[in-house]
Amino acid sequence: MSDKEVRGGSYTALGLKAEAEPIAPGLHVVATPIGNLRDISLRALATLAAADAVLAEDTRVTKNLLAHYGISTPLVAYHEHNAAVVRPHLLARLKDGAALALVSDAGTPIVSDPGFKLVADAVDQGIQVTTVPGASAVLAALVVAGLPTDRFFFEGFLPSKSGARRQRIGELAAIPGTLVFFESPRRVAETLNDLAIVLGRREAALARELTKHYETVRRGSLRSLADQLAAEDPPKGEIVLLVGPPGAQEAEEGAADLDSRLIDAMKKFSVKDAASVVAAEVGLPRRRVYARAIQLSAEADGGDG
Repeated sequence: MSDKEVRGGSYTALGLKAEAEPIAPGLHVVATPIGNLRDISLRALATLAAADAVLAEDTRVTKNLLAHYGISTPLVAYHEHNAAVVRPHLLARLKDGAALALVSDAGTPIVSDPGFKLVADAVDQGIQVTTVPGASAVLAALVVAGLPTDRFFFEGFLPSKSGARRQRIGELAAIPGTLVFFESPRRVAETLNDLAIVLGRREAALARELTKHYETVRRGSLRSLADQLAAEDPPKGEIVLLVGPPGAQEAEEGAADLDSRLIDAMKKFSVKDAASVVAAEVGLPRRRVYARAIQLSAEADGGDG
């Protein structure tokens, strides 16, 4: 059967078998459950059943989902290791009239997975891209964290090395919204410690195994969470970290602390070297710290005059 022919398909939900209606040609971006198999929409099931193929990060994971709902659509592996080779073939199929469904291992595709480039290329080539929305670890964590939701910034994974991680956290410090991170269980204690060092007394939440049997959400200050995790074995499962936005008092305290550190450092080092030392200590961009060091040095010279 060619991709241009109408492909039949069916799925089973709540013990009932349903025939999937044909779907339009193009790329269908389909959200899948992040842990609980019941967190999938009827539209998503129908799309997966009617597609010519399902593009999956890990075909073993998606195979279990499809089997659970009685869907027999062929699977095609599409992940970061084969994307450059496979993508041209997928685009050719789409140009030829195929209806392909793109999924990630869990949640909404394109968020921290290789699907972005496929979607971007499809758009560039005039191929229809359709969203089939659903579960998202980012939004699931945000709504239970107890932190402001009017503005948020999704960072994904921070750098694995502490120095680079602190620098990146410093770059994010002034964002006026809740920060959302993914993190691995083995690094989460170190990351919380770096967040506490750079961001200070902000409120935070650690969401683990969302939608699953052992779902837990821990809330508190960054320092309290960092100390708790440091005293425990690494947690298991998928983790989302959330950090509340900066407050006016925190911004004032942070500026005062930076000035104090710079003044002390400039007693021992040149302005340039003092800025480098302090930037490494607090995790802020060196350029920003150096600019403040120059201002403080000029103010001190002016005061002496």
